[in-house]
Amino acid sequence: MPKLIEDGRPAELSLARRRARVKTILTILAALVLAPLTAVVGMAVPGNGYYLSGTLIVLYAIVPFFVSFEGRRPTAREIAVVAVLTALAVAARAAFIWVPHFKPMAAVIMIAGLAAGPQTGFLVGSVAALASNFIFGQGPWTPWQMLAFGVAGLVAGLLADVRVFPRANLSWPRRIALATVGFVLIVGLVGPILDTSTFFYLSTAPTPELAAVVYLAGLPVNAIHGAATALTLLVVANPLLDQLARVRVKYGLLDRSRPNCP
Repeated sequence: MPKLIEDGRPAELSLARRRARVKTILTILAALVLAPLTAVVGMAVPGNGYYLSGTLIVLYAIVPFFVSFEGRRPTAREIAVVAVLTALAVAARAAFIWVPHFKPMAAVIMIAGLAAGPQTGFLVGSVAALASNFIFGQGPWTPWQMLAFGVAGLVAGLLADVRVFPRANLSWPRRIALATVGFVLIVGLVGPILDTSTFFYLSTAPTPELAAVVYLAGLPVNAIHGAATALTLLVVANPLLDQLARVRVKYGLLDRSRPNCP
Protein backbone atom coordinates (compact mmCIF):
# COMPACT_ATOMS: atom_id res chain seq x y z
CA MET A 1 0.00 0.00 0.00
CA PRO A 2 1.44 3.45 -0.87
CA LYS A 3 2.83 5.44 1.99
CA LEU A 4 0.41 8.31 1.40
CA ILE A 5 -2.47 5.99 2.14
CA GLU A 6 -0.72 4.27 5.05
CA ASP A 7 -0.05 7.49 6.94
CA GLY A 8 -3.61 8.66 6.39
CA ARG A 9 -2.79 11.89 4.55
CA PRO A 10 -5.53 11.53 1.90
CA ALA A 11 -8.08 11.12 4.70
CA GLU A 12 -6.65 14.15 6.47
CA LEU A 13 -6.79 16.22 3.28
CA SER A 14 -10.35 15.10 2.62
CA LEU A 15 -11.39 16.05 6.17
CA ALA A 16 -9.65 19.42 5.87
CA ARG A 17 -11.44 20.12 2.60
CA ARG A 18 -14.79 19.20 4.10
CA ARG A 19 -14.16 21.52 7.02
CA ALA A 20 -13.11 24.29 4.63
CA ARG A 21 -16.26 23.75 2.57
CA VAL A 22 -18.42 24.00 5.69
CA LYS A 23 -16.63 27.23 6.67
CA THR A 24 -17.17 28.59 3.17
CA ILE A 25 -20.88 27.75 3.21
CA LEU A 26 -21.28 29.39 6.62
CA THR A 27 -19.50 32.55 5.50
CA ILE A 28 -21.65 32.73 2.35
CA LEU A 29 -24.85 32.33 4.40
CA ALA A 30 -23.65 34.98 6.83
CA ALA A 31 -22.93 37.36 3.94
CA LEU A 32 -26.36 36.74 2.41
CA VAL A 33 -28.03 37.50 5.74
CA LEU A 34 -25.88 40.49 6.66
CA ALA A 35 -25.83 42.18 3.24
CA PRO A 36 -29.58 42.99 2.97
CA LEU A 37 -29.69 43.99 6.63
CA THR A 38 -26.75 46.31 6.05
CA ALA A 39 -28.42 47.80 2.96
CA VAL A 40 -31.62 48.51 4.90
CA VAL A 41 -29.78 50.01 7.87
CA GLY A 42 -27.57 52.07 5.55
CA MET A 43 -30.62 53.76 4.05
CA ALA A 44 -31.60 54.95 7.52
CA VAL A 45 -28.22 56.55 8.17
CA PRO A 46 -28.35 60.28 7.43
CA GLY A 47 -26.04 61.69 4.80
CA ASN A 48 -23.89 59.29 2.78
CA GLY A 49 -24.62 56.20 4.83
CA TYR A 50 -24.63 54.10 1.67
CA TYR A 51 -20.84 54.45 1.47
CA LEU A 52 -20.51 52.70 4.82
CA SER A 53 -23.01 49.96 3.92
CA GLY A 54 -21.36 49.49 0.52
CA THR A 55 -17.95 49.07 2.15
CA LEU A 56 -19.34 46.51 4.58
CA ILE A 57 -20.93 44.50 1.73
CA VAL A 58 -17.56 44.41 -0.05
CA LEU A 59 -16.05 43.00 3.14
CA TYR A 60 -18.83 40.39 3.32
CA ALA A 61 -17.95 39.40 -0.25
CA ILE A 62 -14.20 39.23 0.39
CA VAL A 63 -14.37 36.92 3.42
CA PRO A 64 -15.93 33.89 1.62
CA PHE A 65 -13.51 34.43 -1.28
CA PHE A 66 -10.46 34.08 0.95
CA VAL A 67 -11.98 31.27 3.02
CA SER A 68 -12.49 29.28 -0.21
CA PHE A 69 -8.73 28.91 -0.63
CA GLU A 70 -8.72 26.30 2.13
CA GLY A 71 -5.82 27.48 4.23
CA ARG A 72 -3.54 28.74 1.45
CA ARG A 73 -3.02 32.29 0.32
CA PRO A 74 -4.38 33.34 -3.09
CA THR A 75 -1.57 34.16 -5.49
CA ALA A 76 -1.10 37.50 -7.20
CA ARG A 77 -2.16 35.88 -10.47
CA GLU A 78 -5.42 34.65 -8.95
CA ILE A 79 -6.24 38.10 -7.61
CA ALA A 80 -5.31 39.57 -11.01
CA VAL A 81 -7.77 37.23 -12.76
CA VAL A 82 -10.53 38.34 -10.37
CA ALA A 83 -9.63 41.98 -11.02
CA VAL A 84 -9.75 41.45 -14.78
CA LEU A 85 -13.17 39.77 -14.55
CA THR A 86 -14.43 42.66 -12.43
CA ALA A 87 -13.07 45.23 -14.91
CA LEU A 88 -14.67 43.32 -17.79
CA ALA A 89 -18.03 43.36 -16.00
CA VAL A 90 -17.74 47.12 -15.42
CA ALA A 91 -16.82 47.67 -19.07
CA ALA A 92 -19.80 45.59 -20.19
CA ARG A 93 -22.14 47.89 -18.29
CA ALA A 94 -20.42 51.10 -19.38
CA ALA A 95 -20.30 50.10 -23.06
CA PHE A 96 -24.11 50.11 -23.26
CA ILE A 97 -24.72 53.26 -21.26
CA TRP A 98 -26.57 54.67 -24.27
CA VAL A 99 -29.15 51.81 -24.29
CA PRO A 100 -31.66 52.16 -21.42
CA HIS A 101 -31.71 49.16 -19.06
CA PHE A 102 -29.57 47.00 -21.41
CA LYS A 103 -26.93 45.71 -18.99
CA PRO A 104 -24.71 42.78 -20.06
CA MET A 105 -22.77 43.12 -16.79
CA ALA A 106 -24.76 40.39 -15.05
CA ALA A 107 -23.79 37.92 -17.77
CA VAL A 108 -20.08 38.53 -17.21
CA ILE A 109 -20.60 38.16 -13.46
CA MET A 110 -22.39 34.84 -13.99
CA ILE A 111 -19.53 33.66 -16.21
CA ALA A 112 -17.10 34.55 -13.41
CA GLY A 113 -19.16 32.46 -10.99
CA LEU A 114 -19.33 29.53 -13.40
CA ALA A 115 -15.59 29.58 -14.06
CA ALA A 116 -14.25 30.30 -10.59
CA GLY A 117 -16.94 29.34 -8.08
CA PRO A 118 -19.70 31.03 -6.08
CA GLN A 119 -17.38 32.94 -3.76
CA THR A 120 -15.55 34.58 -6.66
CA GLY A 121 -18.86 35.22 -8.43
CA PHE A 122 -20.24 37.04 -5.39
CA LEU A 123 -17.06 39.09 -5.04
CA VAL A 124 -16.92 40.05 -8.73
CA GLY A 125 -20.60 41.02 -8.74
CA SER A 126 -20.38 43.15 -5.60
CA VAL A 127 -17.23 45.01 -6.58
CA ALA A 128 -18.35 45.48 -10.21
CA ALA A 129 -21.59 47.09 -9.06
CA LEU A 130 -19.71 49.44 -6.74
CA ALA A 131 -17.04 50.32 -9.32
CA SER A 132 -19.46 50.87 -12.21
CA ASN A 133 -21.49 53.27 -10.10
CA PHE A 134 -18.56 55.66 -10.15
CA ILE A 135 -19.65 56.05 -13.78
CA PHE A 136 -23.43 55.79 -13.34
CA GLY A 137 -23.66 57.51 -9.95
CA GLN A 138 -23.51 56.39 -6.34
CA GLY A 139 -26.51 56.53 -4.05
CA PRO A 140 -28.67 54.58 -1.60
CA TRP A 141 -29.26 52.05 -4.38
CA THR A 142 -25.57 51.08 -4.54
CA PRO A 143 -25.56 48.49 -1.70
CA TRP A 144 -28.68 46.87 -3.16
CA GLN A 145 -27.02 46.65 -6.58
CA MET A 146 -23.95 45.13 -4.95
CA LEU A 147 -26.14 42.54 -3.26
CA ALA A 148 -28.17 41.79 -6.41
CA PHE A 149 -25.23 41.36 -8.78
CA GLY A 150 -23.27 39.47 -6.13
CA VAL A 151 -26.16 37.01 -5.83
CA ALA A 152 -26.13 36.54 -9.63
CA GLY A 153 -22.51 35.41 -9.51
CA LEU A 154 -23.15 33.29 -6.44
CA VAL A 155 -26.09 31.42 -8.01
CA ALA A 156 -24.15 30.77 -11.21
CA GLY A 157 -21.23 29.38 -9.22
CA LEU A 158 -23.51 27.11 -7.20
CA LEU A 159 -25.07 25.77 -10.41
CA ALA A 160 -21.60 24.87 -11.65
CA ASP A 161 -20.70 23.31 -8.30
CA VAL A 162 -23.67 20.93 -8.50
CA ARG A 163 -22.79 20.22 -12.17
CA VAL A 164 -25.89 21.73 -13.71
CA PHE A 165 -23.48 23.52 -16.05
CA PRO A 166 -19.86 22.65 -16.87
CA ARG A 167 -17.16 25.24 -16.29
CA ALA A 168 -16.16 25.19 -19.98
CA ASN A 169 -17.04 23.65 -23.36
CA LEU A 170 -20.77 24.35 -23.29
CA SER A 171 -22.78 22.52 -25.91
CA TRP A 172 -25.48 24.47 -27.76
CA PRO A 173 -28.28 23.00 -25.61
CA ARG A 174 -26.32 24.01 -22.49
CA ARG A 175 -25.75 27.50 -23.90
CA ILE A 176 -29.47 27.93 -24.52
CA ALA A 177 -30.24 26.57 -21.04
CA LEU A 178 -27.71 28.97 -19.48
CA ALA A 179 -29.21 31.91 -21.36
CA THR A 180 -32.67 30.89 -20.14
CA VAL A 181 -31.42 30.62 -16.56
CA GLY A 182 -29.83 34.05 -16.91
CA PHE A 183 -33.12 35.58 -18.04
CA VAL A 184 -35.10 33.92 -15.25
CA LEU A 185 -32.48 34.84 -12.64
CA ILE A 186 -32.62 38.52 -13.60
CA VAL A 187 -36.41 38.74 -13.82
CA GLY A 188 -37.10 36.55 -10.80
CA LEU A 189 -34.34 37.45 -8.34
CA VAL A 190 -31.83 40.14 -9.31
CA GLY A 191 -34.45 42.55 -10.65
CA PRO A 192 -36.73 42.27 -7.59
CA ILE A 193 -33.74 42.90 -5.29
CA LEU A 194 -33.01 46.08 -7.27
CA ASP A 195 -36.70 47.03 -7.11
CA THR A 196 -36.57 46.62 -3.34
CA SER A 197 -34.13 49.52 -3.14
CA THR A 198 -36.65 51.63 -5.05
CA PHE A 199 -39.41 50.51 -2.71
CA PHE A 200 -37.51 51.55 0.42
CA TYR A 201 -36.23 54.74 -1.22
CA LEU A 202 -39.73 55.93 -2.21
CA SER A 203 -41.67 54.87 0.86
CA THR A 204 -41.82 56.53 4.23
CA ALA A 205 -44.57 54.12 5.28
CA PRO A 206 -44.34 50.88 3.26
CA THR A 207 -47.68 49.47 2.13
CA PRO A 208 -48.65 46.41 0.05
CA GLU A 209 -50.15 48.73 -2.56
CA LEU A 210 -46.89 50.63 -3.01
CA ALA A 211 -44.96 47.35 -3.17
CA ALA A 212 -47.26 46.09 -5.93
CA VAL A 213 -46.80 49.31 -7.92
CA VAL A 214 -43.00 49.26 -7.59
CA TYR A 215 -42.52 45.60 -8.47
CA LEU A 216 -44.98 45.66 -11.37
CA ALA A 217 -43.40 48.82 -12.76
CA GLY A 218 -40.03 47.09 -12.59
CA LEU A 219 -41.10 44.11 -14.72
CA PRO A 220 -40.48 45.73 -18.15
CA VAL A 221 -37.09 47.01 -17.01
CA ASN A 222 -36.16 43.60 -15.62
CA ALA A 223 -37.30 41.93 -18.85
CA ILE A 224 -34.94 44.11 -20.91
CA HIS A 225 -32.16 43.48 -18.40
CA GLY A 226 -32.88 39.75 -18.56
CA ALA A 227 -32.86 39.74 -22.36
CA ALA A 228 -29.49 41.52 -22.39
CA THR A 229 -28.11 38.93 -19.97
CA ALA A 230 -29.49 35.99 -21.96
CA LEU A 231 -28.17 37.32 -25.28
CA THR A 232 -24.72 37.99 -23.83
CA LEU A 233 -24.53 34.54 -22.25
CA LEU A 234 -25.58 32.92 -25.51
CA VAL A 235 -22.86 34.68 -27.50
CA VAL A 236 -20.02 35.25 -25.03
CA ALA A 237 -20.21 32.54 -22.35
CA ASN A 238 -18.54 29.70 -24.23
CA PRO A 239 -15.53 31.61 -25.61
CA LEU A 240 -14.85 33.35 -22.29
CA LEU A 241 -15.29 30.16 -20.24
CA ASP A 242 -12.90 28.32 -22.56
CA GLN A 243 -10.28 31.05 -22.17
CA LEU A 244 -10.65 30.98 -18.39
CA ALA A 245 -10.36 27.17 -18.43
CA ARG A 246 -7.05 27.44 -20.31
CA VAL A 247 -5.75 29.92 -17.75
CA ARG A 248 -6.94 27.66 -14.92
CA VAL A 249 -5.22 24.60 -16.40
CA LYS A 250 -2.01 26.36 -17.41
CA TYR A 251 -1.42 28.25 -14.17
CA GLY A 252 -3.59 26.33 -11.69
CA LEU A 253 -5.48 29.50 -10.85
CA LEU A 254 -8.71 29.56 -8.85
CA ASP A 255 -8.60 25.77 -8.64
CA ARG A 256 -10.18 24.81 -5.33
CA SER A 257 -9.13 21.19 -5.75
CA ARG A 258 -5.49 22.06 -5.07
CA PRO A 259 -4.21 20.74 -1.74
CA ASN A 260 -3.48 23.04 1.15
CA CYS A 261 -0.04 24.39 1.46
CA PRO A 262 1.85 23.10 4.50
